Amino acid sequence: MTETIAGVRIPDSALAREATELVRDAAPPLLFDHSRRVFLFGALRGREQGLEFDPELLYVGAMFHDLGLTERFRRTDQRFEIDGADEARSFLGRHGITGDGADRVWTAIALHTTPEIPLHMAPEVALVTRGVELDVLGIGYHAVSDADRAAVVAAHPRPDFKDGILAAFTDGIKDRPETAFGNVKADVLAHFVPGFRRGDFVEVIQHSDWPE
Repeated sequence: MTETIAGVRIPDSALAREATELVRDAAPPLLFDHSRRVFLFGALRGREQGLEFDPELLYVGAMFHDLGLTERFRRTDQRFEIDGADEARSFLGRHGITGDGADRVWTAIALHTTPEIPLHMAPEVALVTRGVELDVLGIGYHAVSDADRAAVVAAHPRPDFKDGILAAFTDGIKDRPETAFGNVKADVLAHFVPGFRRGDFVEVIQHSDWPE
């Protein structure tokens, strides 16, 4: 049965249903509900901006964007964003989606913590970031109506979300602190991991192998 929340239709294809179940199985409720809100808020921002986007690709991008924080999909040798992006590309490939569509989803996930740049890219890329920014940072909070925001949160509640998502970020990246160099997750580790020292871009330049 088709599900509609805040006027946004949740994709109901076999691919979307499988994506939903994969994330439901791999992620705790906090990340599952967050990922669904990212899709809904992204779609609402897209509607507000008059953007044309592929709802199925946006859905997979939103649902997979934090898979790299889960025990099942996290690695320790690369950024968590790439973990989710790689899994999304493999998933789409198994469903016969390759080329530009898979590239858009990969890019949407890989860049969702990179400020500003995704907003100038394909709609699916921009709207995953829009959804994440609204749900995590409150950016664009008032661009969505109170009624639509309430409908999204009623369907996918966010109890103690701020503390919960910060704990999920910490758990997902604390074993690969070097991957936080130059990105916003270094702030998370600086707050919650004792002894963490963030990388310094100037020091990297000054201490490189180049003599001058």
